[in-house]
Amino acid sequence: MTTFVDRVELHVAAGNGGHGCASVHREKFKPLGGPDGGNGGRGGDVTLVVDQAVTTLLDYHHSPHRKATNGQPGAGDNRSGKDGQDLVLPVPDGTVVLDKEGNVLADLVGHGTTFVAGQGGRGGLGNAALSSARRKAPGFALLGEPGEAGDVVLELKTVADVALVGYPSAGKSSLISVLSAAKPKIADYPFTTLVPNLGVVTAGSTVYTIADVPGLIPGASQGRGLGLEFLRHVERCSVLVHVLDTATLESDRDPVSDLDIIEEELRQYGGLEDRPRIVVLNKVDIPDGQDLADMIRPELEERGYQVFEVSAVARLGLKELSFALAGIVGEARAAKPQEEATRIVIRPKAVDDAGFTVTYDEAEDVYRVRGEKPERWVRQTDFSNDEAVGYLADRLNRLGVEDRLMKAGARAGDGVAIGSEENAVVFDWEPSMMAGAEMLGRRGEDHRLEAPRPAAQRRRDRDAERDDAQREYDEFDPF
Repeated sequence: MTTFVDRVELHVAAGNGGHGCASVHREKFKPLGGPDGGNGGRGGDVTLVVDQAVTTLLDYHHSPHRKATNGQPGAGDNRSGKDGQDLVLPVPDGTVVLDKEGNVLADLVGHGTTFVAGQGGRGGLGNAALSSARRKAPGFALLGEPGEAGDVVLELKTVADVALVGYPSAGKSSLISVLSAAKPKIADYPFTTLVPNLGVVTAGSTVYTIADVPGLIPGASQGRGLGLEFLRHVERCSVLVHVLDTATLESDRDPVSDLDIIEEELRQYGGLEDRPRIVVLNKVDIPDGQDLADMIRPELEERGYQVFEVSAVARLGLKELSFALAGIVGEARAAKPQEEATRIVIRPKAVDDAGFTVTYDEAEDVYRVRGEKPERWVRQTDFSNDEAVGYLADRLNRLGVEDRLMKAGARAGDGVAIGSEENAVVFDWEPSMMAGAEMLGRRGEDHRLEAPRPAAQRRRDRDAERDDAQREYDEFDPF
């Protein structure tokens, strides 16, 4: 059974943020010392990082579900919860991260390159952090946000300078074994090579990597044989080397036809038209192989190919081939644009950007509010706590949601949904509900913490209340 896996579907789940704590400080002779609830900890991230020691995605094939740890909830006495531990997943160099629809999310090339596949949730604020001059003792705290969860597809595209392509048993594995220190499996039957083999070649001052791509036969680009699984491994190469067998024993095959068939498969796969090609006529140590090479070489050169006659077994022509490949790789590297120094790009927020949108959903007959802040505030609200709901109403009102709803044509009693269709909070809109501070008065203040009024002030307040009651009684006339 092969231990090489170059495509997996990974299920990642970042850690949830810890809930904030609603607590009041208590001590002897001071039972109500003010809010002291701590904040919840941040949930751990799920991060992919390129590790040169990793060459396959086999671990994620066997264990595709990966989850980071959650943040801990806050506690009294202003104790914040512990942050969740980030989960770091090593991947091979050249791993491409895609979503389930096939859209590329990241192309991880280069040791240490990282990509956050799942962002940990924020921790909720405790009531100590929510207190203010207007809200001296909040009786609520914010909930921690859930971490991001979803599925990503990991595809490995080998990072190599040179790709050897050709029919099975053309001698690609033998060639890479004598050009480099790689030790691939070599045998005289088709599909001996089941995984791409990588080797490092030194030619003068140039060091480059070379890979052989297994299983290319007619129909490979449509999934026949092994070609579709491994054609992606030639996408990053700087030069394609056609390895042609000049000593094939099959009567219905010849090197030129093999070249045409492989070129057609590469054309149908797409994206490789600009890569330079070299043709290697292998097995010229066999008399019939040398004779066939002499016959077809002029035709190949007329097509514009640079042709080399080699023998992996007898080690003929390898030095010339190695230095020729080094020259092409060097030219390709020099032609690549130089990486510019990292620049900080400042994109100021638009003057009219409120950070949210309000649209009318005719299918659901609701006004839908979308935006990072409103949706995050909804996720962090404990709807079993009336004071927390009122705090959410105040925040939405200050953000301008109520004004936008009015401009969009919303009326009292219309449905309003905050969030996406799959996970939205829906309520019947009443304009007065959005102004929570005006409706509920001094919400969020604990009257037990108020300083006692002087005796004279209490007497004046009682006299004023008595006078108001007497005035209402005198003005009442039942007839």
